[in-house]
Amino acid sequence: MTTPWYRRLTHGLSRSREQLEGQLNVLLRRGPDLDEEFWSDLEDALIGADMGVTAVTEIVERLRDQASRRALPDADAVLHVLAEELAQEFPQGEDILGESPVIVLVVGVNGTGKTTTIGKIAKQASDAGRRVLLGSADTFRAAAGEQLDVWAERAGVPIVRAERGADPASVAFDTVSRAAREGFDLTLIDTAGRLHTSTDLMRELAKVKRVTERESAAPVRTLLVMDATTGQNGLAQARQFQAALGVDAIALTKLDGTAKGGVTVAIARELGLPITRIGVGEGIDDLHPFDAHEFARALFADM
Repeated sequence: MTTPWYRRLTHGLSRSREQLEGQLNVLLRRGPDLDEEFWSDLEDALIGADMGVTAVTEIVERLRDQASRRALPDADAVLHVLAEELAQEFPQGEDILGESPVIVLVVGVNGTGKTTTIGKIAKQASDAGRRVLLGSADTFRAAAGEQLDVWAERAGVPIVRAERGADPASVAFDTVSRAAREGFDLTLIDTAGRLHTSTDLMRELAKVKRVTERESAAPVRTLLVMDATTGQNGLAQARQFQAALGVDAIALTKLDGTAKGGVTVAIARELGLPITRIGVGEGIDDLHPFDAHEFARALFADM
């Protein structure tokens, strides 16, 4: 029996699945033989889904081994095992958003859906009975603060703000102080959308993290919000954030907007970071904890 979320996930991955399905059906129509051409074409299909060369090479090698050990009879049998192998590519880790108390710095470049993601997490956590505090440390973009205000009101949670142009580190300081003083379970601090190539801005973001870690008795985690539609280009951004800040987990948004949802594999595998949330739409319920087996099953549903 499928859950409402699984149905949303399957629908959200439809563009990625249709592209993969077209390529994989070509393999099935070629005939049952598991020859070198089959394995080569399978690699091409998975790379075409943006899964990344390294991950694809290893997945196909494991499939070859399974085909031999389990005496898989044909291409159809191999493709049925593919979802199992895909799920193994995702690093596992504790859900940083489930810790309590915890301070979470949310980072990412403009346009990834960062502020909206914070709002959805806040609403879901508040609805679950947790005490949530928001901090608006994006003091350069006026719309960011206003957008977070709307989400704070929607979630029924308080927010710490400052005047436009204020020092982001001071907002983080004030947020952490209030979180400790009033005993909040989950504190989410929004930061300015950073162009990952801007050294000065990345340095400033590192200062925000230093101040937060210095002032907080609770664990401080860094969540990187990434836009799935950027594909492999998003990996370059992520590596810069990882180098400058140290990232603990990823929230991947806009999977419904891409035909290359396989980039989820490349991101998790090449960065070695757990994906904690995925988004497949604009609705509050379209952001959900990531489950590797569920994701793989949805990506290959009905193939």
